Amino acid sequence: MSAYRTKQVNQFQFSKGFTLVELMVGIAILAILTAIAAPNLSDYLIKSKVDNEISQLHRLILTARNTAINTGKNVTICPLSGTTCGTNWKNELSVFTNDSDNTKYDSANEELIKVKSKISSDDALKFNQATLIYTATGRLTSGNDSLFIYCPSANTDLARGINIALSGRVYASQDTDNDEKDEDRDGNELDCS
Repeated sequence: MSAYRTKQVNQFQFSKGFTLVELMVGIAILAILTAIAAPNLSDYLIKSKVDNEISQLHRLILTARNTAINTGKNVTICPLSGTTCGTNWKNELSVFTNDSDNTKYDSANEELIKVKSKISSDDALKFNQATLIYTATGRLTSGNDSLFIYCPSANTDLARGINIALSGRVYASQDTDNDEKDEDRDGNELDCS
């Protein structure tokens, strides 16, 4: 083998990989990018969880309303505690048809339509009524509008809500004043306290 060829082979063997300085610069850039992205990623994950819960709740309410209209029976949404409606809205939410007592579920005579799983133990789901009951016309039985508020424990500023009008229509909360906090249909900021 010629001397020139040996020199090329030796240079090639030593030029593989990164130098220590190159490696340290790469790690420093990665650390800076991670420090910038981490807070935004945390908010993004919380927003995704809240949006998912609100979407599931929205579908559950629409299912209850549609079932009431299609069956001609009252349909109740509540957190069942045994066969009676409870008040802890963090628990599983049940949708069932009812014939007589709107706050009790009779498995022999009434139909359980759908069940939504309970929410994360640290978060809160607030509702301003004891139960949500749709009539056969698709309207609510209660005399006023209803409001669900989902409050994530990590950042209550990211709370979202669902307004249910007396007519039975469902509306998701929105940030109407661009302050990065959702408001209900009356323009009031959602309150998690």
